[in-house]
Amino acid sequence: MANDPERLHQTWLHSDRPIPRQFVRRALRFTDTEAASGMVLLAATVVALLWANSAWGAGYFTFWSTELTIELGPIHFEETVKGIVNDGLMAIFFFVVGLEIKRELVVGELNSLRKAALPAMAALGGMVVPALIYVSFVAMSNGGDAIVGWGIPMATDIAFSVGVIALLGSRVPVGAKLFLLALAIVDDIGAILVIAVFYTADLSIIWLAVAAGALLLILTSRQAGIRSIAVYLPLAFIVWFSFLESGVHATIAGVILGLMVPARAMYSDVEFRRRAGWILERYDMDAASPEARERLDQNALELEAIARESVAPLERYEYRLHRFSSFIVVPIFALANAGIRFADLDVLAAIFSPVALGVSVGLVLGKPLGIALATWIGLRLKLGELPRNVRFSHVIGIGVLAGIGFTVSLFIAELAFRSSAMALILTDDAKIGIFLGSAIAGVAGYFVMRRVTASPAEGAGSAEAGAP
Repeated sequence: MANDPERLHQTWLHSDRPIPRQFVRRALRFTDTEAASGMVLLAATVVALLWANSAWGAGYFTFWSTELTIELGPIHFEETVKGIVNDGLMAIFFFVVGLEIKRELVVGELNSLRKAALPAMAALGGMVVPALIYVSFVAMSNGGDAIVGWGIPMATDIAFSVGVIALLGSRVPVGAKLFLLALAIVDDIGAILVIAVFYTADLSIIWLAVAAGALLLILTSRQAGIRSIAVYLPLAFIVWFSFLESGVHATIAGVILGLMVPARAMYSDVEFRRRAGWILERYDMDAASPEARERLDQNALELEAIARESVAPLERYEYRLHRFSSFIVVPIFALANAGIRFADLDVLAAIFSPVALGVSVGLVLGKPLGIALATWIGLRLKLGELPRNVRFSHVIGIGVLAGIGFTVSLFIAELAFRSSAMALILTDDAKIGIFLGSAIAGVAGYFVMRRVTASPAEGAGSAEAGAP
């Protein structure tokens, strides 16, 4: 048994030891479920609210406002812990968003004009109408600094919305899920543009030039066929730091870098089989020689390199970073940003404040109204068609679910009011609107989708059901 080759090459993760068997593998299976990231995000939000309102509540705000200073030669970095999360860790989140956008544009639901037209129109309607509703509420109270928060109710939280649909399982047609994902991706593109254009501080042309130079070096290295991550990591850091110093929000660097990752592998399937075949033939010959241990290792390393380069970098990075982004970065962001101390607020007044009402009504009513109206117009103009087994009632349900605007809405709320003298009050009002609107949209979306979804047999149709 001890010499069983399968046991000799069995990793710790796949062994029968108690820790990997009882805990690690179960945790990894949990992270594979669609609803898992939403559950973790919700748990982090609850922890933030409990911490902020506990006897240790003062420590919550003190911890996240603690300033850290890093000196690396000419680089001077001074930021709060919360700032590091929002400017640093969230750049990883937006890098993954950039990867997802590129995947959809290259091989996904947005890779042709006809496939992209309808969800793109739906997303646009779902951004414009909530923004108009927000502006209407705030304008009725003379606006002031609050008017700049119009971008807050425009966002859709993919983790939560997809998580709610996952709770309905096969009742939801495959095409409805794909329509929601495509809509949410276009929504992300819109949110990124809003952040870059409307929530950018004073620009530094010098730092933007440095960022452009580093991006040009990345592009040149790609064209030269350089694949080593050791070349790109320092350049990516320069791009991120340059954006941070330029006045354009640093997370935009993450999106741009994600869009620059190659979507095609170095070796095709045919080339992989051919090269791997040569190496395995050499391996078999060297295995017959007891003195060939070094050559065996070399063969194995070559096979590993070919296997790695037979997968597109976009797929590799998305696979490696998706869990980290969903289960580490986003929950930490929620922990840092979701805390509100209710003892310091007149909660009822905050709920009925123009900002909170504008955000919550924009999410709950503006999203489904904008998405349904834009989709109807797109269908009437024959710009696209709904996926198979998807009815217009599904679109309404998807629109309600799209009103869950949690993560990116919180992110925009932190940016929108930062230069206002009433930043803390306005941000807290916006957070209350986000919590209230997202909660209502999530519950309502679940019941609307449950009512309009097809029977399990129809909803569990083949993957072709998602094709337009």
